[in-house]
Amino acid sequence: MNKTKQRAYIDTSVTGGCEDEEFRSWSIQLFEEFRQGLKTAVVSNLTRREIEGAPESVKNILLSIPLTNIENVFLTEEAESLAQNYIDDRAVGARHITDAQHIAIASVERVDVLVSWNFRHIVNIDRIHAFNSVNLKLGYHMLEIRSPREVIHEKEV
Repeated sequence: MNKTKQRAYIDTSVTGGCEDEEFRSWSIQLFEEFRQGLKTAVVSNLTRREIEGAPESVKNILLSIPLTNIENVFLTEEAESLAQNYIDDRAVGARHITDAQHIAIASVERVDVLVSWNFRHIVNIDRIHAFNSVNLKLGYHMLEIRSPREVIHEKEV
């Protein structure tokens, strides 16, 4: 069995999900896995910028992860270019450039999975196929895109 920790890129919805009644239990469990070092939280400057305006309780969720279990990544020129390719290929509309940028950062950084609660523009089978079509055309790997519920480690009962 592969012992390397899963690198999971988290967008803003995952952090906010800890405060949302519908998504709370899965988001909290995922952050607990980050705190325990079972997974590495891959956090972009884009996600951090989006969280700046959030309540302190949401900001503190990210701060609760030990620095050794976080990998900081950035919106680079390469990621901006890839995001524009998603827009040009209509994987997502231009109004949703930030969503495209999250996908692009995760693709450029070759994470194991991008985790989001955004079912309209990210965790959506047609969009996932469209993002991955662009990735393959441009020489990037296929990106796994899942909700927190799909990536948490379910303990056997």
